[in-house]
Amino acid sequence: MYTMASKKQLKKDLNDRFGEIIDGALINQEANSEDVSQKTEELVDEVIAEFDQQIEQINKKDVDDRAKHLKSVKGSIDKKVDEFIKKLNNF
Repeated sequence: MYTMASKKQLKKDLNDRFGEIIDGALINQEANSEDVSQKTEELVDEVIAEFDQQIEQINKKDVDDRAKHLKSVKGSIDKKVDEFIKKLNNF
């Protein structure tokens, strides 16, 4: 991907990866029953809430070491993406 985390790149990565999860969830919702529909809506809501929290962390200004902070945020994004994909795959 990239070695040095930048705000712009992290936001793009976050948007792309979370967007793909939402797209996958909505496609899954169309292809399945009402029971899956409720779970899908909950997952989409969770992804959107997490997106907002991650953007807040990316934009955080009062950090001692900016590069270290952004690297930590990237790790958090990666972890959340993995969690969301597991949830989606369990539908």
